[in-house]
Amino acid sequence: MTVAHAEAPERRELPPSMVERMTLILDAFPCRTARLTLEDVARITHLPRSTAHRILDQLLKLQWLEHSSSGYSLGQRALQLGGAIDDTSDLRAAAATHLHSLMVRTGLTVHLAVLDEGRVRYLDKIGARPATAVPSRVGGYAPAYCTALGRAMLAYLPAEEVDERVGPHMRAMTGRTVAHLEALHHELTRVRGRHGLAFERGECFEEVACVAACIRGPEGPVGAISLVGDASTPLERVAPLVLDAARRVTAELHPDWQPGRGPRRLRTVTA
Repeated sequence: MTVAHAEAPERRELPPSMVERMTLILDAFPCRTARLTLEDVARITHLPRSTAHRILDQLLKLQWLEHSSSGYSLGQRALQLGGAIDDTSDLRAAAATHLHSLMVRTGLTVHLAVLDEGRVRYLDKIGARPATAVPSRVGGYAPAYCTALGRAMLAYLPAEEVDERVGPHMRAMTGRTVAHLEALHHELTRVRGRHGLAFERGECFEEVACVAACIRGPEGPVGAISLVGDASTPLERVAPLVLDAARRVTAELHPDWQPGRGPRRLRTVTA
């Protein structure tokens, strides 16, 4: 008797390797400033949502991606690999002594940051033990419009550029956030009226207050330095130290340049 053999099941195509899946996810970001949600990543890559989430977590830990409340974006490692991050070694070297001096004199957390599109990117963070309570990290990002660091730098950009950088992304991070362009321009006018000092209390992170000053150059903002404390910290007392540190770093980076009134086309808004 002839025994009929059951037809072998159709061979299914093996799923992509982990490297292929990671590549699919990184390729989902169309540009260096793109921000995607988990649902966006799963839809674009056709990966199961749980698989996409697991790989995204790994990419975050390895700094290939960054994550904020508005979604995922390319991280420091991915941007460095593509040559998208400017060399900040001169800025960090010029600022190092001044950052340490600020920390010793005030006991507060000190940040050094640069402007990256509509966000600030933290280059350095130093401080005593309370520094760990400040929700920031080296290589991390925060919105420019609601941080003292960001406002200190935005104040020395043309108004149209401020609108382009932050306008599409403004939203309330806390109940105190200045989340409208006109209100932001009023605040930037006040920053310039205070010789470049920017203040922020609880607008980006609850219970956190900051004062910052811009490090400037012939082409505009180079970076910014901030002191950070809790919401009750009397920042007005230490603000002159921040301004002095920023001016000293500016002088070290550009010894032959005298800061003027900043770029043309700055929008002046009367209070």
